Amino acid sequence: MLQIISLLLENKPGALMRVTGLLSQRGYNIESLTVARTLDPEISRMTIVVDVETAQRQQVIKQMNKLINVLQATDLTDLPAVVRELVLVRIRTAQESRAAVLKEAEIFGGRVVDSSTEGFAIEVTGDPEKLGEFVDVMRSYGEIEATRSGAVVIALEAKRLRLQPPVPTRAGGSKVEEPVA
Repeated sequence: MLQIISLLLENKPGALMRVTGLLSQRGYNIESLTVARTLDPEISRMTIVVDVETAQRQQVIKQMNKLINVLQATDLTDLPAVVRELVLVRIRTAQESRAAVLKEAEIFGGRVVDSSTEGFAIEVTGDPEKLGEFVDVMRSYGEIEATRSGAVVIALEAKRLRLQPPVPTRAGGSKVEEPVA
């Protein structure tokens, strides 16, 4: 089953590698991954869609939260959230089909970002299923090339972030254990 994971992490070299390494070591396939800085340039948000068995979902989140540079990992799979992707489609189509292509793009909320005598480049944002339908419709009009961004997700629940302070590390990259009182 696909799991949607949202991570807040320190914007540091190696952070992405640690997260993807954890998933690949356990044999999980990453379906999509997007990452960018947040409003705070020291923190990035990463959204990962990964194929994980339902019974393992909580374990994956616990393991992510233990990684160096990860401030918070959250499973958004079953929470109220907005999921969006972007698809760019370049379509070559006959002159007599161009009006129909534009009409279909409009129906899907698409926007023409480039036009030539051979066809169009169209961008559409929406949920992943809608984008799949758009690509299928465009195929019926001619030769296409498509690229997708991967999922970007924001939770709709208003909850306070519980950020952990960064864990001090040794020179070799392992976490320093705090003494127990």
